[in-house]
Formats: sequence, C-alpha cells, structure tokens
Amino acid sequence: MKKILALTLALALSLGLCACGGGEEPAPETEGTEVTEPAEGGEVASGVEDGVLTVAMECNYAPYNWTQPDDSNGAVPIKDTDGEYANGYDVMMAKKLCEANGWELEIVRLDWDSLVPAVQAGTVDCVIAGQSMTAERAEMVDFAGPYLYASIVCLTKADSELANAAGISDLTGTCTSQIGTIWYDTCLPQIEGANIQSAAESAPAMLMALETGTVDFVCTDMPTAQGAVVVYPDMVILDFSASEDGFQVSDEDINIGISVMKGNTVLKEALDAVLSTMTADDFNALMAEATAVQPIE
Repeated sequence: MKKILALTLALALSLGLCACGGGEEPAPETEGTEVTEPAEGGEVASGVEDGVLTVAMECNYAPYNWTQPDDSNGAVPIKDTDGEYANGYDVMMAKKLCEANGWELEIVRLDWDSLVPAVQAGTVDCVIAGQSMTAERAEMVDFAGPYLYASIVCLTKADSELANAAGISDLTGTCTSQIGTIWYDTCLPQIEGANIQSAAESAPAMLMALETGTVDFVCTDMPTAQGAVVVYPDMVILDFSASEDGFQVSDEDINIGISVMKGNTVLKEALDAVLSTMTADDFNALMAEATAVQPIE
C-alpha cells in the first residue's frame, strides 16, 4: 500500500473535497499508476499491516487541513518534505483514529484531483480531506464515516448588499466556488440570479476571489466558512439551512467521509468502530478546536 507517489497535479482542490467536493474525480489513468487489484479470494489488504496509517490530504484547506512550518498545536510532519507539518481537523481526527487502533500516522500531501486515484492505486491507505460522501465517489471508493456533518452556506462581504439576503433567491451577481465540489456543480446552479464564474482551483483561491472583489459571493460549507471569517473578518456567512429558500441538498452532500480502497473492509470497519462512538457535538467541538488554531495569514 505504500507505493511511490505517482500522481501530483497542479494546485489544490480541495477543497475537497467537500472540498467537501462532490464532483467526480478522474480515474487514475496517468502513466505509471495502476489500480490495485484485490488479492486472490477477493480480499484487499488493509494497508495497516505495517502499523502505519498513510493518510492523504491537500494540506491547503483550512480549517480541515493546512501546512505550517513547525509542530505546534500537535501538527504532524508531511512525508517527503523538509520541515513542513500538517494540522487541522483532518489531522486531529486522523490522530484520534490512529491512537484508538495503535497505528502510527503518516501524512501525504496531494492535490484535490489526485486524492481518490491515490486510494484506488494503493498509494495511500485512505483520504481524510473533507470529502462529501457522494454516490459518484462511492462508485470508486468505499467510505467510512461520516466523520463530520457540514451544511452548505455562502460567503459575501459585510458591506455588500447581499449581506442581508434571506435566501438563495435574494442572491444576484457574480459567484464561484471550488472546482470539483458539490458547491460548484450542484449548489450554485440552484441560484437563478447567479452569474457563475470559472471554478476556483482551491479553497484559498475561492476565498481570495471574494476578498479581492472578483466575485460578489461564494458557496462553500459551514466549516470552511467559519475558518474563512477568522482570516477575513470583512466576510459574513449566509446560512439558509433553516429556510425554505435554501439549497436543496441530500445527506450525501453534507456527510463528510473517509475514503478507502473498494473492498477494504478491514480498514473501513476499524475506522467506523471509532467514529461510531462520536457524536455530531464531538465533531463540532473538534472542528472548533481546529478553527481556533488555524493560521491567520
């Protein structure tokens, strides 16, 4: 399960997975990458036979995950880097899962579109990166979890006329979200007054588009939005989840899961055994902890 990384694309996601993304990642057809086939008898190796859980994430998707220059606040070294560390909600959750199972944790940094292919190829054991548990992804990987429930919201500037919007029908103007996410592919098209711009390559790029005035609002999930307003105090969150004039989303859009190789029941069950003991309040408390220590710059 620990093959040399063969997939690295330009720029991050993600987001993202849900960024928590919902778009379908491409199959791993890149030269030099092969999809790991089940062993004889249909069994798939768990990947943790060596006592190490290798986890992929972007390390660029606060508060889910980010890169920092030291091990403060419990950050974990990023494999094959010189003095770079990963931290965030995904790292904190991975540490809990490893502690419960007696595994060591290894973090691998990949960009968004490389995450699912890496699991399929056996390059990593799992992805913990804010991915929505969509039906499209479930055709390519198995999911453990959820390990978080993330409602869909919008962000705009506090001095914008949109700051008083009561529902998605009040939203007009230019907008964007992260590429390959349900925010961009499913939610933005539901806004009749939206002038949808090209998708941002990453969650940070999405937020920068709003901050610089390139767009009037963006669509994301609540954890990403909560992290954004810490970094950009001039932004406000538009939460229409309790309104009839909100986004029409399913559980698969807001349930955030951990992807493992198809048929890897041993690893999936080990992860689920830990996650099943945690509640939504536990998840939210851990996310609040991550948001409190995320980098401001």
